Amino acid sequence: MACSFTATSARSLPALRGRCSARLPRNLLAKQRISRDQTRTFLSLFKKFRADSQTQSAAPPRPILAQDNLFHLFSKSPFPAVRERGEAIKKLAPCPVCASSHAQGHPHVTPKAVKFECPDCGWPTHCSEEHWEADKEHQRFCGRLREASEDEHDLRSGRKMREFEMPGPLDYDETVSFSNWDIFWYTRGFPSMDTERMRRHASKLLTYPMTIASVLHQNSGLTLSNQRVTPEGIRSLAALRSTLHVPPGAPETEEAGVGKPVFRIFILGARAESSLPPHVWEQLSLLFPSVSLHVHFIGPQVSLPKPEDLEKMKTKAAQTAASAAKPEEEAPSSHSNETASPTSEEVKPAASAEPPKPTYVPNIYQPPTPDPIPIQKHTRSSVSVYGAPSYTVPYARQISITGIQASYTDVHPALFDSLDPYSDVFFLFSPGLGFPSASGALTPAGEPVLQISSPTEWGDTLPMLLQSKCSVFVTGFSPADVERDVRALAQAEGVAGEFDWVVTPGENAFGSEKWEVADFDPRVMVKTNWGIWGIRGKRRDIREWEQ
Repeated sequence: MACSFTATSARSLPALRGRCSARLPRNLLAKQRISRDQTRTFLSLFKKFRADSQTQSAAPPRPILAQDNLFHLFSKSPFPAVRERGEAIKKLAPCPVCASSHAQGHPHVTPKAVKFECPDCGWPTHCSEEHWEADKEHQRFCGRLREASEDEHDLRSGRKMREFEMPGPLDYDETVSFSNWDIFWYTRGFPSMDTERMRRHASKLLTYPMTIASVLHQNSGLTLSNQRVTPEGIRSLAALRSTLHVPPGAPETEEAGVGKPVFRIFILGARAESSLPPHVWEQLSLLFPSVSLHVHFIGPQVSLPKPEDLEKMKTKAAQTAASAAKPEEEAPSSHSNETASPTSEEVKPAASAEPPKPTYVPNIYQPPTPDPIPIQKHTRSSVSVYGAPSYTVPYARQISITGIQASYTDVHPALFDSLDPYSDVFFLFSPGLGFPSASGALTPAGEPVLQISSPTEWGDTLPMLLQSKCSVFVTGFSPADVERDVRALAQAEGVAGEFDWVVTPGENAFGSEKWEVADFDPRVMVKTNWGIWGIRGKRRDIREWEQ
């Protein structure tokens, strides 16, 4: 029996499908469905036009530089910030060949500033091409300098930075490992880091929050077995982890944190870390889902919102307090609004009259204060709480961020009574404890006073931290920097002999893998948070004496 579809209606299709399935072409029904879907109407033309326009608008922007075109001399870079940095280096950095000749006993040789840009790395490195050719030591630094130059151009190239895409909350059965960057990225669900450049960018962005997490998390790679944690350190970390985590076997959920105190992380001397976007710090809270975190940035170089934004927050907070105190008071009249508007208009010309800020600020010996941060949705002023320029933003349900532009000694009286070794911890990122004080003060022996002993820097702060019995973790940007800070502990009054080791000095597995080049000498290169160590105020057990 032959089956024909020439005069078959839609209602007879189910019956024929059962009787003639063996003889029907396999794609006949699909063809009929497609022909029915392809029926056009007059309005479908406008739908297609709208869809095409949306597709074109959603197309990613074309990168400014291709991945095979990242090398440029600083003076010929397409980015103004890179060109300005090259000019700053030419004013600050001395020629290494001239400097070595002067140091070897040739007083007639005056060190000249660098002017010649190396054709292999792109950085200004020597005063002339002759000195560049004569310098055999430059080959030791040339590869790193070129890598750093290409990284800076890649960040501004306009390509889609997949390495900056952050994962969401942890799944119920997800476990994160803190052995190293590779295993962490894999177990946490980050995008694949396909190139070494992607690794460097991601590690620099995440080094501050992940250094904190790698120390405090129960899956930390710092253990007693690898001799990075001391017996006293096990006690301190166990106290912190009892707040950060739930008992064994219980689920790490937000509901498990009901009744727990807020875990506070104080970052003293904060600079670049205070300017990180809040969603980067949110990654820290996602690793501890059963507790609420409150990150405090404290230091004279903390990045705050713009002054006019701070004034708006102060005014809004004052109005909120006034309305709460006098709920029966009526709203301001229209006359008050009219008188307030000229004031805001008068401020605008003053702001526009300010000279334009340079695109690049050189990093001589102390990093500059970061640019102001944008205001988030719930940002509010905290001047009334801390008595200093400050803000607080409850960014997410599990994390709040506070920035205080003041030294810790000014804030300590408001915090000391509430400090708890179980729920408070301090971090000092590259504080420079062993560097000479910027004040230029000298000891009675004629030696420069170190920052750990200077009253204008860390001299009064560290004894306060040790007195609180809270753990204090310190990072360094190189092996020499870590050793210099540790040696300074034995010389500081009020610190030497008053602490127990929590984490022994050593390399930080979550330090940045990107080389940071000094503007005053391109041969000086460091890595942010290369090493880490931790201490705590000395515990003295009281024993009953039996006669």
